[in-house]
Amino acid sequence: MSITTYIGMGSNLGDSRQLLQQAVRQLQTLGQVQVSRLYQSPPMGPQDQPHYLNAVVQLKTDLDPLILLDVLQQFEHDAGRVRLRRWGERTLDLDLLLYADQNIHHERLTVPHIGLLERDFVVIPLLDIDPTLVVKGQKLKDLTLIHDPSLTVIEDQNWVEK
Repeated sequence: MSITTYIGMGSNLGDSRQLLQQAVRQLQTLGQVQVSRLYQSPPMGPQDQPHYLNAVVQLKTDLDPLILLDVLQQFEHDAGRVRLRRWGERTLDLDLLLYADQNIHHERLTVPHIGLLERDFVVIPLLDIDPTLVVKGQKLKDLTLIHDPSLTVIEDQNWVEK
C-alpha cells in the first residue's frame, strides 16, 4: 500500500538547482512524486552562508519510515553532503517532514518534523502541493507565518523538467 509522505529539500552549495533536480529524479525511483514551486530563502542558522533553494516533494511510497530515512541520507551523501556545523551550508538536505498522519518518535527520526510549523520555507511549499494540509491539528493555510514570508518564488512546479 502506498503511503503519502512529504520531503523538504534544501541546498545552498554547488549547483543547487541541479542538485535538487537530481534529488527529485532519485525520489521518482521510489514512487510517484509531486513537487512544489522552487523558492529561495535566507539561511536559518549562521548568516555567513549563501541563501538556500528550497522545495517540498510529495512522495507516494511503500517504504517504511526508517528505510526511507536511510535512502534520503544516502541521496544526501551521494550529493557530497558533509555536516560541518549545525544549520550550516550543505549541498543537499532532505528532511522527512510527514509520513501519512503518523507521529513517529524514534532516536533517529521525529515525524512530523521538528520545527515544521515555524518554517515558512517548509509550510509554503507544502501548501503548493496540498492547500488543505493539517499538521498537529493546525491548518497550514491558517498559520500567521505565511502572511509575511522570508522566501521568494524562483520558479513554478515545472522547475524539475528544465
